[in-house]
Amino acid sequence: MILTVTLNTALDITYRVASLRPHAEHRVSEVVERPGGKGVNVARVLAALGYPVTVAGFAGGPTGQVLRERLAAAPGITDALVPVTGPTRRTVAVVDELTGRTTQLNEPGPHIGAAEWAAFLRAYDTLLDDARAVALCGSLPPGVPVGAYAGLIRVARSAGVPVLLDTSGEPLRRGIAARPDIVKPNAAELAELTGSHEPARATRDARRRGARSVVASLGPDGLLAATPEGHWRAAPPARLRGNPAGAGDAAVAGLLSGLVDGLDWPARLTRATALSAAAVLAPTAGEFDPADYTRLLTAATVTDEESAA
Repeated sequence: MILTVTLNTALDITYRVASLRPHAEHRVSEVVERPGGKGVNVARVLAALGYPVTVAGFAGGPTGQVLRERLAAAPGITDALVPVTGPTRRTVAVVDELTGRTTQLNEPGPHIGAAEWAAFLRAYDTLLDDARAVALCGSLPPGVPVGAYAGLIRVARSAGVPVLLDTSGEPLRRGIAARPDIVKPNAAELAELTGSHEPARATRDARRRGARSVVASLGPDGLLAATPEGHWRAAPPARLRGNPAGAGDAAVAGLLSGLVDGLDWPARLTRATALSAAAVLAPTAGEFDPADYTRLLTAATVTDEESAA
């Protein structure tokens, strides 16, 4: 199975409005609730692709109970969340149907006590026994050590399980030094990490900081990868209008499944780009239309950056 870790799970709530205007009353045309957090979104995409996937992390309070009920109804996903006292956070996405843009509101998450963190570490160690790969995704809830991902990477590496890290800020800075197999920052996270706003230079710099491979998500411009096998840029056939929430998580699912399947890097990047683009066209994070994915898989392009240079 593939293991995804979401230390700060969420109940994702998506509102759709005709036009979002500050300081105005709005009528909501549609409300969708889904279990969320970056790793949970990754798990839903992997399950839709047919991969057995286990979700680890924390869940607590009434919101956490709703999240677990929704996970139980999702085929292909095993719930290994550790119960905690504090309530699981909510995230609210407001989709402006006129512009296609999304406004996101994220709560901070529950405080994780020392005993709860220790319980998670025991569960994580056990889950690695059956894992073919692990994705460590998202923000850290209050109470979790800032170097948590670095420690989890070292445990996975000791168990011989490849690791993908998708986080930001100081957790990313410390995590990348623990030498994960893949790091997937977005453009802003990459610039914050390296101090460079030139993606190609920043991607190479991030790799020198410890990651075996770095795949930068550049939004509508696709993906930029620096790996031991080479450097590539992958892009969808055209700029797509839709909901970008969850597009990066779909890319993570593509990279992780490609790693498990033993695909070469151009094929991994093609899959990740197609899934990311298909997720933009879907109304809710963690979902995609298989027909869109199939169409985009044949239309995505991968360019060898070293040959182009």
